[in-house]
Amino acid sequence: MGDIDDALERADREAFTREPPKTLKGRINFLMGKLKTTKAVARELGVSQRSVERYRTGERKTPPKTITDRIDTAVRSRWQPVVRNRRRKEAATRTGITVETRARFGYTAPIGTTDDGRMRRLTVHLPPAYADRLFEAQQQGAGDPELRAIVAEGLQNIYFKDGGTRADHLDVEFTDIDYIDVSF
Repeated sequence: MGDIDDALERADREAFTREPPKTLKGRINFLMGKLKTTKAVARELGVSQRSVERYRTGERKTPPKTITDRIDTAVRSRWQPVVRNRRRKEAATRTGITVETRARFGYTAPIGTTDDGRMRRLTVHLPPAYADRLFEAQQQGAGDPELRAIVAEGLQNIYFKDGGTRADHLDVEFTDIDYIDVSF
Protein backbone atom coordinates (compact mmCIF):
# COMPACT_ATOMS: atom_id res chain seq x y z
CA MET A 1 0.00 0.00 0.00
CA GLY A 2 1.18 3.56 -0.42
CA ASP A 3 2.41 3.32 -4.00
CA ILE A 4 2.57 6.81 -5.54
CA ASP A 5 2.39 5.43 -9.08
CA ASP A 6 -0.93 3.74 -8.21
CA ALA A 7 -2.23 6.99 -6.70
CA LEU A 8 -1.43 8.83 -9.95
CA GLU A 9 -3.21 6.12 -11.95
CA ARG A 10 -6.30 6.45 -9.74
CA ALA A 11 -6.26 10.22 -10.27
CA ASP A 12 -6.04 9.62 -14.03
CA ARG A 13 -9.08 7.33 -13.90
CA GLU A 14 -11.03 10.04 -12.08
CA ALA A 15 -10.44 12.26 -15.10
CA PHE A 16 -12.65 10.07 -17.31
CA THR A 17 -15.68 11.99 -18.55
CA ARG A 18 -17.30 8.70 -19.58
CA GLU A 19 -16.80 5.25 -18.18
CA PRO A 20 -15.10 2.64 -20.39
CA PRO A 21 -17.20 -0.21 -21.84
CA LYS A 22 -18.45 -2.59 -19.16
CA THR A 23 -19.14 -5.78 -21.14
CA LEU A 24 -16.40 -8.13 -22.23
CA LYS A 25 -17.55 -7.88 -25.83
CA GLY A 26 -17.54 -4.06 -25.65
CA ARG A 27 -14.04 -3.99 -24.17
CA ILE A 28 -12.64 -6.37 -26.77
CA ASN A 29 -14.27 -4.37 -29.57
CA PHE A 30 -12.78 -1.18 -28.11
CA LEU A 31 -9.32 -2.79 -28.10
CA MET A 32 -9.92 -3.99 -31.67
CA GLY A 33 -10.61 -0.38 -32.67
CA LYS A 34 -7.34 0.76 -31.11
CA LEU A 35 -5.05 -2.16 -32.02
CA LYS A 36 -6.77 -3.06 -35.35
CA THR A 37 -6.23 -6.84 -35.44
CA THR A 38 -7.19 -9.83 -33.32
CA LYS A 39 -3.53 -10.85 -33.40
CA ALA A 40 -2.43 -7.53 -31.87
CA VAL A 41 -5.15 -7.74 -29.19
CA ALA A 42 -4.17 -11.35 -28.42
CA ARG A 43 -0.51 -10.35 -28.08
CA GLU A 44 -1.46 -7.44 -25.76
CA LEU A 45 -3.57 -9.69 -23.53
CA GLY A 46 -1.33 -12.76 -23.62
CA VAL A 47 -4.05 -15.04 -25.03
CA SER A 48 -4.58 -16.86 -28.30
CA GLN A 49 -6.05 -15.14 -31.34
CA ARG A 50 -8.91 -17.64 -31.23
CA SER A 51 -9.74 -16.61 -27.63
CA VAL A 52 -10.04 -12.98 -28.76
CA GLU A 53 -12.40 -14.08 -31.55
CA ARG A 54 -14.51 -16.00 -29.02
CA TYR A 55 -14.69 -12.97 -26.72
CA ARG A 56 -15.77 -10.76 -29.66
CA THR A 57 -18.58 -13.04 -30.78
CA GLY A 58 -19.79 -13.68 -27.25
CA GLU A 59 -19.04 -17.40 -27.57
CA ARG A 60 -16.91 -17.10 -24.43
CA LYS A 61 -18.22 -14.70 -21.80
CA THR A 62 -16.16 -15.20 -18.67
CA PRO A 63 -12.38 -15.34 -19.05
CA PRO A 64 -10.18 -16.19 -16.04
CA LYS A 65 -9.62 -13.36 -13.54
CA THR A 66 -6.03 -12.76 -14.68
CA ILE A 67 -7.20 -12.27 -18.28
CA THR A 68 -10.09 -10.05 -17.12
CA ASP A 69 -7.58 -7.89 -15.22
CA ARG A 70 -5.33 -7.63 -18.29
CA ILE A 71 -8.31 -6.61 -20.43
CA ASP A 72 -9.31 -3.97 -17.88
CA THR A 73 -5.77 -2.57 -17.71
CA ALA A 74 -5.44 -2.48 -21.52
CA VAL A 75 -8.77 -0.68 -21.95
CA ARG A 76 -8.20 1.86 -19.16
CA SER A 77 -4.71 2.71 -20.40
CA ARG A 78 -6.15 3.62 -23.82
CA TRP A 79 -9.43 5.17 -22.67
CA GLN A 80 -9.79 8.92 -23.24
CA PRO A 81 -6.10 9.81 -23.58
CA VAL A 82 -6.95 13.36 -24.69
CA VAL A 83 -8.96 14.03 -21.50
CA ARG A 84 -6.23 12.56 -19.27
CA ASN A 85 -3.44 14.46 -21.04
CA ARG A 86 -5.39 17.74 -20.83
CA ARG A 87 -5.92 17.29 -17.07
CA ARG A 88 -2.26 16.44 -16.51
CA LYS A 89 -1.08 19.42 -18.56
CA GLU A 90 -3.38 21.75 -16.64
CA ALA A 91 -2.12 20.40 -13.30
CA ALA A 92 1.51 20.73 -14.43
CA THR A 93 1.11 24.31 -15.66
CA ARG A 94 -1.74 25.96 -13.72
CA THR A 95 -3.51 24.13 -10.92
CA GLY A 96 -1.02 21.76 -9.25
CA ILE A 97 -1.97 18.59 -7.38
CA THR A 98 -3.39 17.75 -3.98
CA VAL A 99 -1.73 14.98 -1.98
CA GLU A 100 -3.58 13.32 0.87
CA THR A 101 -1.54 10.88 2.88
CA ARG A 102 -1.04 9.20 6.20
CA ALA A 103 2.61 8.40 6.67
CA ARG A 104 5.51 8.59 9.08
CA PHE A 105 7.38 11.87 8.90
CA GLY A 106 10.76 12.15 10.52
CA TYR A 107 13.13 15.11 10.56
CA THR A 108 16.75 15.98 10.47
CA ALA A 109 16.72 19.21 12.45
CA PRO A 110 19.03 21.44 14.51
CA ILE A 111 20.04 20.39 18.03
CA GLY A 112 17.42 21.16 20.66
CA THR A 113 14.44 20.28 18.47
CA THR A 114 12.55 17.02 18.26
CA ASP A 115 13.36 14.78 15.33
CA ASP A 116 11.30 11.74 16.32
CA GLY A 117 9.24 10.46 13.42
CA ARG A 118 5.50 10.12 13.90
CA MET A 119 2.46 9.23 11.88
CA ARG A 120 0.69 12.26 10.44
CA ARG A 121 -2.30 12.68 8.21
CA LEU A 122 -1.78 15.51 5.74
CA THR A 123 -3.73 17.02 2.88
CA VAL A 124 -1.47 19.46 1.04
CA HIS A 125 -1.87 21.26 -2.26
CA LEU A 126 1.42 21.21 -4.18
CA PRO A 127 2.12 23.85 -6.86
CA PRO A 128 2.31 23.02 -10.60
CA ALA A 129 6.11 22.69 -10.56
CA TYR A 130 5.86 19.57 -8.36
CA ALA A 131 3.07 18.12 -10.50
CA ASP A 132 5.20 18.66 -13.61
CA ARG A 133 8.21 16.95 -12.04
CA LEU A 134 6.06 14.07 -10.81
CA PHE A 135 4.40 13.45 -14.20
CA GLU A 136 7.74 13.78 -16.02
CA ALA A 137 9.42 11.28 -13.68
CA GLN A 138 6.52 8.86 -14.05
CA GLN A 139 6.70 9.11 -17.85
CA GLN A 140 10.45 8.42 -17.71
CA GLY A 141 9.69 5.20 -15.83
CA ALA A 142 10.90 6.34 -12.40
CA GLY A 143 10.26 3.92 -9.58
CA ASP A 144 8.35 4.58 -6.38
CA PRO A 145 11.43 5.83 -4.44
CA GLU A 146 12.03 8.60 -7.00
CA LEU A 147 8.34 9.58 -7.07
CA ARG A 148 8.24 9.49 -3.27
CA ALA A 149 11.28 11.82 -3.12
CA ILE A 150 9.49 14.42 -5.28
CA VAL A 151 6.36 14.28 -3.12
CA ALA A 152 8.49 14.43 0.07
CA GLU A 153 10.30 17.51 -1.22
CA GLY A 154 6.98 19.18 -2.03
CA LEU A 155 5.51 18.37 1.39
CA GLN A 156 8.70 19.59 3.07
CA ASN A 157 8.75 22.91 1.24
CA ILE A 158 5.02 23.68 1.27
CA TYR A 159 3.82 22.21 4.57
CA PHE A 160 6.77 21.95 6.93
CA LYS A 161 8.76 24.98 5.74
CA ASP A 162 5.62 26.99 4.89
CA GLY A 163 6.92 27.97 1.46
CA GLY A 164 10.35 28.93 2.82
CA THR A 165 9.20 31.22 5.64
CA ARG A 166 10.28 28.95 8.52
CA ALA A 167 12.39 25.91 9.49
CA ASP A 168 15.20 26.58 7.02
CA HIS A 169 17.43 23.67 8.08
CA LEU A 170 14.70 21.05 8.32
CA ASP A 171 14.95 17.91 6.18
CA VAL A 172 11.86 15.72 6.15
CA GLU A 173 11.80 11.95 5.71
CA PHE A 174 8.62 10.47 4.21
CA THR A 175 8.34 6.76 5.15
CA ASP A 176 5.89 4.04 6.17
CA ILE A 177 3.10 5.29 3.91
CA ASP A 178 -0.21 3.98 5.22
CA TYR A 179 -2.07 5.43 2.24
CA ILE A 180 -1.61 8.13 -0.34
CA ASP A 181 -4.10 9.69 -2.70
CA VAL A 182 -3.42 12.25 -5.41
CA SER A 183 -5.98 14.43 -7.14
CA PHE A 184 -5.68 17.03 -9.88
